[in-house]
Amino acid sequence: MTFSLSRRTLLQGLCAAPFGSGLARAQTLTELKVASRIIEVNGRAAKIFGITNNKGGNGLSLMLEERFQVRVQNDLPGETLLHWHGLNPPSAQDGVPMLSQAPLKPGSFFDYDFVNTRSGTHWMHSHFGLQEQQLLSAPLIVRETAEPLFDEQEHVVMLHDFSFRDPQEILAELKGGGHANNSMAGMKMAMPGMLNDIMFDAYLANDRALDDPEVVRVGRSTQIRLRIINGAAATNMWIDLGTLKGELIAVDGNAIFPLKGSLFPLAIAQRADVRVKLPDGTGAWPILFRPEGQVTRTGIYLATQGAEIAKLPDEGEVAPKLDLVQEMKLRSVAVLPSEPVTRTEILALTGGGSDYIWGLNGKSAMHETIFTVHESERIEVIMQNQTGMAHPMHLHGHYFKVVAINNIPIEGALRDTVLVPPSISVTIRFATENPGNWAFHCHHLYHMNAGMMGTIRYSSAA
Repeated sequence: MTFSLSRRTLLQGLCAAPFGSGLARAQTLTELKVASRIIEVNGRAAKIFGITNNKGGNGLSLMLEERFQVRVQNDLPGETLLHWHGLNPPSAQDGVPMLSQAPLKPGSFFDYDFVNTRSGTHWMHSHFGLQEQQLLSAPLIVRETAEPLFDEQEHVVMLHDFSFRDPQEILAELKGGGHANNSMAGMKMAMPGMLNDIMFDAYLANDRALDDPEVVRVGRSTQIRLRIINGAAATNMWIDLGTLKGELIAVDGNAIFPLKGSLFPLAIAQRADVRVKLPDGTGAWPILFRPEGQVTRTGIYLATQGAEIAKLPDEGEVAPKLDLVQEMKLRSVAVLPSEPVTRTEILALTGGGSDYIWGLNGKSAMHETIFTVHESERIEVIMQNQTGMAHPMHLHGHYFKVVAINNIPIEGALRDTVLVPPSISVTIRFATENPGNWAFHCHHLYHMNAGMMGTIRYSSAA
């Protein structure tokens, strides 16, 4: 799918200032080590997973058209595999176990090598079992220019939902009827059909809860670009700028015509680039991330040097559920070509009963073919949510344009993940220009592992 880009495109959001918080540049072979690590959550030690680069930081940065040359070393005691969420690599390097690659065994490594064609804010995460719930993920930032086009600071924020419990235990109890106690709060998990089906012990922004938030020091009258990644396993969130005003300038790494506001929705696996202009003078401003349907929240502070940080409680007002009101207002800067649609596919999102079985078109199978495509087609997929919960649907190996909601045409954004709320239909359009076998699934980790995942296969693929 070819898009028309202009100088205005670059100026409105595809480029950004260099990020200086430990992201390794992938110019020559860069090593990423997958290993266990310890963090503190609400005063309690937690053993989780992580991805460490050769600078000792968490994440990866590269330039557009630069070869993606990365060695992934598995230092875990069990198997793993990483998916490059937002990039469109060759199918054999997409990181989906038993579909594109075999799992990476303990002590072994795999060398990835391909030309990357996607810029923007993306991320990497495990696609093996439930490891993503154990925070096995990291930022993946791709820039188009080495120098910033704006005089602005930049900061990447990775969001997670966190539980001290073993995710396998959580999934087993959900499949057994959903009557499971949260280890910290003693609350019951919600049954399918509720806004959230899992209660978490904490929500984290860059591995920190709101009792010990990250403080980002800024200059007076600073303009800052926040690259925000919802790496949560099962929680949609709101970006709440509080008293500040911002502009949403990109979603899922793709530039949009700026949308002003102070509250922006961010579904599981989605990314949002928000440009914020701070007031003159000194001060400290909280940026909150509020899980839908919850009072618990997390956040960071933007603060001038020496400004006092007023501690905020980790609970506030109940956050509303995510909807598609803002989605309908988004307009991609890139222009979709005028070639006609080849065909339309219907994809029903199904399941979610007391047995906690989810599916696509009534089938619950991780790698069963949803439909087959040929190269050089333009496919529309109408996703119809027939369940009681929202599903963030992610297509691997491609990006798509959101073209209709409830059959109402919209200009729409370019994305790789879109939320489909209950009883809503969302239509997407994409070009078949990356041969292979590609996962198409709900990015709610427990829904996916309970069957809401399938495969789009090219007819020429093995």
